[in-house]
Amino acid sequence: MAPTVKVVSEQEQAAPRLQIYSTSDTLSSFWREKYEKDAKKYWDVFYKRHQDKFFKDRHYLDKEWGKYFSGAGRKVILEVGCGAGNTVFPLVTMYADVFVHACDFSTNAVNLVKTHKDFTDTRVSAFVCDPTIDDLSKQISSSSVDIVTMIFVLSAVSPEKMPLLLKNIKKVLKPNGCVLFRDYATGDLAQERLKCKDQKISENFYVRGDGTRAFYFANEFLTSLFKDNGFDVEELDLCCKQVENRSRELVMNRRWVQAVFRLSDDTKSSTKTEAATEVDHLGQEKSEQEANENILKKPVNDLDVDISDGVAVDMFGVLPSNDNEVIELELGDWTFKIEVLSKVYQHTCKSTGLMLWESARFMASVLTRNPTIVSGKKVLELGCGSGGICSMVAARSADLVFATDGDSKALDLLTQNVKSNLRPPFLDKLITRRLEWGNRDHIEAIKEANSQGFDIILGTDVTYVAEAILPLFQTAKELISSDSSTAEDFKPALILCHIFRRVDEPSILSAASKFGFKLVDKWPMETSPSSQSIIKSWFPENGSEHVERGALHILYFHA
Repeated sequence: MAPTVKVVSEQEQAAPRLQIYSTSDTLSSFWREKYEKDAKKYWDVFYKRHQDKFFKDRHYLDKEWGKYFSGAGRKVILEVGCGAGNTVFPLVTMYADVFVHACDFSTNAVNLVKTHKDFTDTRVSAFVCDPTIDDLSKQISSSSVDIVTMIFVLSAVSPEKMPLLLKNIKKVLKPNGCVLFRDYATGDLAQERLKCKDQKISENFYVRGDGTRAFYFANEFLTSLFKDNGFDVEELDLCCKQVENRSRELVMNRRWVQAVFRLSDDTKSSTKTEAATEVDHLGQEKSEQEANENILKKPVNDLDVDISDGVAVDMFGVLPSNDNEVIELELGDWTFKIEVLSKVYQHTCKSTGLMLWESARFMASVLTRNPTIVSGKKVLELGCGSGGICSMVAARSADLVFATDGDSKALDLLTQNVKSNLRPPFLDKLITRRLEWGNRDHIEAIKEANSQGFDIILGTDVTYVAEAILPLFQTAKELISSDSSTAEDFKPALILCHIFRRVDEPSILSAASKFGFKLVDKWPMETSPSSQSIIKSWFPENGSEHVERGALHILYFHA
């Protein structure tokens, strides 16, 4: 699924460049709307899975913001996006005279707070609330809250709804109340990972593999957001820390914004406003060198990272040893148990080949119902990832199957899955090999193992990386059988199944043509397919698959 691409040749480089990129590098409107509509569901699943193990308890609150929590009189605090209570319970433990309103739009998160061993309704009021929609003043008296804490919560809100949240908390804040804020900053390692994964919703806003979303804040955006909604900037710091795991030789650059915002007071002099404006224009009115001087000046070891250490190591590109999950898949009379990387880690793991994609499930079901597609043939699967489900199904009726991927981690897990799901004689017919598209050594090694070429080449969700399209077709061209003497339905074929993402169909067809591949059929068709359609014969007459899998497409090529 995630090929490591090697430049094909100097000759190919010199050829006229094809336009492979689509017009947008963001998710389609369908997916943007889906992630917005189902945001609560994804966070419910998140807290059901993680419980209270993802974030560490925030014992740094006293060190960073103790002056705001202490002082004469009882302090009333609102924790927006309370999660499992990692802010709530350190506060009630450290400060005997605080009362905390804790809200979250995840029911599972609020239940975790209510069932915590330190929960007491005399100190904590926990309730389900979406502060971008639900009126906080219906749960909390107007102008009664001294401090609002927003720690890694605003980043989960779509940018267009952030002003709604700020206007809502203003209703319950006292006239001189403040917001204590900590959240992801632009340039954080997690953002750099997501940039490479085709998961961008909008500028600095991404969706993770588990469906939860994260916004990464620039100083200018953040200060403008709060000032436009009636807050002054009291403190603003960019915090940077390198988290090192020496045993695994990992260095992770974490970046976050830490700030204090206070409700604007119209009677204040303009002096403070001007000072805030200077902060607001960091990077514009000041030089980059001057802006860098505003980074929080503390020893590195004094900065606490909220994410639990064990989780942080695994989520930034390392395959966890005990945190895979098993997907059970029934195809016909077969039940496959496929081990993949847990969804908890998929959104920041470097390899996209460690999961089971919908297109692979779909194509495997097609092969199960239509074994004649591969029966008696030699089959090659490109970029099959760790699942290899299409290859395993094909092994039941094909003469020979090569399951390949360019990612060594995916290949290791693929080999394990094949051995745990297949038995002889099917196991004897399936060979796993590493194949980086365009890699001459890898291609020649496969040619030596099968000199006659392959009758069927399969690829599921292998067309989403723009730079990989030319090497994909070049590799397929070199490995497909040259036998063209058979009937139309039995000619060597390249079959691609995918959801269109960053690379559109015209770009794929242009690249295919460059290497001599001709599109002879596709599904679904824009118009009614002819009775001679190859792919039409794969589906039931009632066409139910068309309805259920409308986002998926199949392209069928002859060489």
